[in-house]
Amino acid sequence: MTLPGEQAPTGGGLGWIRNSIMLQRSALIAVSLGVWEISGLYLFNPFWSSRPTLVFQRIVTMALSGDLWRHTSTTLLEAGTGLLLAAIVGVAVGIALARAAHLAKVVEPIIMGLYGLPRVALAPLFILWFGIGLLSKVMMSFTMVVFVFILNVIEGVGTIDPDLLDLMRSMRAGRLYVVRRVLLPAIVPWLLASFRIGIGLALIGAVVGELIGANRGLGWYIEDAGGSLDTTGVFAGLLVLMIVAMVLNQVIAYFERRVITWR
Repeated sequence: MTLPGEQAPTGGGLGWIRNSIMLQRSALIAVSLGVWEISGLYLFNPFWSSRPTLVFQRIVTMALSGDLWRHTSTTLLEAGTGLLLAAIVGVAVGIALARAAHLAKVVEPIIMGLYGLPRVALAPLFILWFGIGLLSKVMMSFTMVVFVFILNVIEGVGTIDPDLLDLMRSMRAGRLYVVRRVLLPAIVPWLLASFRIGIGLALIGAVVGELIGANRGLGWYIEDAGGSLDTTGVFAGLLVLMIVAMVLNQVIAYFERRVITWR
């Protein structure tokens, strides 16, 4: 409500802040690329680090030939499938362990041991077990991410008000009802945080699997370019991976702002 003569508040301030952040990000990227370009021209041989103009030309060439979509879609399929599978399994296991305190104490050392195990070292075994096809890369991405979901879900369930759970029990609410109406809404912020962390880890898992054994994908392209001493190709693959991760993180951040309105 506004008094006569007063102007109603608008969202202009927030919009200006967002625009300012976007301008600062754009300026930072432009300066970084400019320094890289000048360094490649005047300070050292571009053979060792290429230049942004050469990298962008390579990406355009890949796009026109169809290689960009072929390799990017393959890596996205592997990482996305592993991420979604990790979310499904991680949420189920996390809720089960959070609701069974004794079982959680028993398996906690095992979970932390597996979580601390460098999953990259498992890549040769996954290639041996599952072949060089899609499944081995999916499993690499899955193992990279699933423990993030399990641990975050356990922490998220632990933040629920015990009085709310007691109220549900006093009303004789079923377990599925409690999970659907209380547990899942309470862990949404933790799930979104897991997705933001998991995007990069899932991409790492897919790329590592492709580096070990594959015939397509951004990881395979980077490994093939490196074997040919094609520095521009290596940086092109890395830049595409970085752009994919940035875009996916922004999508999750947008979804987070839309869903968690109370934050």
